[in-house]
Amino acid sequence: MIPRRTIQQCIGRDLVDGLLIRAIEGGLPLVERPYAAVGREIGLSEQQVIDRIGKLHASGDIKRFGVVVRHRELGYRANAMVVWDLPDQLVDRLGRSLGQMPFVTLSYRRPRRLPDWPYNLFTMIHGRNREVVLEQLEQIKQRLGLSDARHAILFSGRCFKQRGARYSEASTRSRSRASSAFSLLAFPDRRSASADNPNPAF
Repeated sequence: MIPRRTIQQCIGRDLVDGLLIRAIEGGLPLVERPYAAVGREIGLSEQQVIDRIGKLHASGDIKRFGVVVRHRELGYRANAMVVWDLPDQLVDRLGRSLGQMPFVTLSYRRPRRLPDWPYNLFTMIHGRNREVVLEQLEQIKQRLGLSDARHAILFSGRCFKQRGARYSEASTRSRSRASSAFSLLAFPDRRSASADNPNPAF
């Protein structure tokens, strides 16, 4: 823990914000008052942490907070990235519709990489097994009229560690989440879904 006087009197606001981002980029602590715990770690009050996070979010330095669900720990053993080749004039609407389905956890527009990769929408589907995922995909095609849409199903073969983005090489803090299936992570990436981003997440 860094003494509060040292932080507030010896370094500027930008460095304090850097300390804060570094403290939360690996996830909030799973305690009753996580902002107070973060504040104790870097020498700020709970309210100061909340206020600064609010300002960082408003400025776009922190784009969003998201819950990372470790689906395997909840019994969801199959997941597939389904990629779609959709008409450009429809991809935004269809991407939003896909993203609202309860079993779709990600829906992202991406540029085609012709001639080898014609797909412009990526969606992640989780299920307890492959059969469930394929049934859910059929539901998508029936509900949204995508039965004839060109697509590919890419089932995951390996499970990698899930975490938020890292933006500071100096960050050495690492909280273990082995006992929980959930983490609340900060994503300090203003480009991920900004108005200028041609590849929005839905």
